[in-house]
Amino acid sequence: MWSIAGLAFGSVLGLAAYFGGFGAFALVLVLGVVGFLVGRAYEGEIDLAELFTRRG
Repeated sequence: MWSIAGLAFGSVLGLAAYFGGFGAFALVLVLGVVGFLVGRAYEGEIDLAELFTRRG
């Protein structure tokens, strides 16, 4: 399942780079990473509060 999702994401990145240039490529990459983190947090696999809090 994850290999198919990776293939789809890579294809979208390739199309964004080809048609939109580097700016579109970077935007798709950043939004993909944000969506991945939100999805993992929604499933309860990671805790976003842990990533964004300072440790004393």
